[in-house]
Amino acid sequence: MSKKILIINTGGTLSAVMKENGLIPGLSIHDMQKELRMVSGDIDIEIEDFCSLDSANIFPEDWSLLAQRISDSRNNYDGIVVIHGTDTLAYTSSMLSFMLRNIGIPVVITGSQLSITNPVADAMENCRCSIHMAASRIPGVFVAFNRKVMLGCRASKVRSLSFDAFESINYPNIATISSLGMKIDSSVVPERTGIFKLSKSFSDKVCMIKMFPGIHRSMIESIADQGYKGLYIEAYGIGGMPFLKHDFIGTLEKLIKEGLVVVVGTQCRYEGTKMDVYETGRKALGIGALEAHDMTGEAALTKLMWILGMTDDISEVRDYYSINVAGEMTIRNRTVI
Repeated sequence: MSKKILIINTGGTLSAVMKENGLIPGLSIHDMQKELRMVSGDIDIEIEDFCSLDSANIFPEDWSLLAQRISDSRNNYDGIVVIHGTDTLAYTSSMLSFMLRNIGIPVVITGSQLSITNPVADAMENCRCSIHMAASRIPGVFVAFNRKVMLGCRASKVRSLSFDAFESINYPNIATISSLGMKIDSSVVPERTGIFKLSKSFSDKVCMIKMFPGIHRSMIESIADQGYKGLYIEAYGIGGMPFLKHDFIGTLEKLIKEGLVVVVGTQCRYEGTKMDVYETGRKALGIGALEAHDMTGEAALTKLMWILGMTDDISEVRDYYSINVAGEMTIRNRTVI
């Protein structure tokens, strides 16, 4: 009996056509069905359009609706493929990892750097990889791109033009394709920790800022004044922030006491934070800031949005953020001096 896969199209470059003002998503899933059936082999595919958007126009409400659609379909298919634009693909794959926690089938997000209409595009290979990963029966949310499969909450776009646009950050690839075929490393697939339960709520009162020399504390004060509940900070190195001259940490302490949830990550792509090493990081931990460890920025931000969509209780938020929900982070032991 052949496996049955649902392919959901949201738009992006893979379905793009050239118009007067540049490339825009223009092909429906039915316009692409010949190519999709060509790469699916003996796998039975069904196709549908969810939306037709450049991924720059994907917003959190789209994640919620997409998670609902996947949840509604999960018992009728062996796996699901989502075609998505590359610019915000890693945000979508991260949020779906949380909203669809413990899903029992593979959900594979993919896209391309060139339209499927271009004869030298990467679109066909990415679709082929996605369809066959979706047929693997290995549960979870994944990203397939350039002949590799990554955990959805570890993928990040690292190149703007190359076909090798995505990498798995601080985590091994789930699968790779070579002349030996698709090799899946099931040992690095996170185990399901409970039953599946759709959790599609989110808070849109979350902001992200990047540290830079000269940043003023008035920036975070204005964020709090606008009613934001959560703040993700891309700090320096392993989690450093200023506390002299412009006392950034002192201002954060005041805002945390007033109920703002602050998560501190790093601007560095690899290896993550270790905030108990330097005085700057220890001061941040001391005032109640949460640590992003080795999460991607996409995962750290969407995890905060997802948790604050479920609860406003600060102790619950802290507990949720400190646990590894979907394979998104590795928690190191504290440094002993």
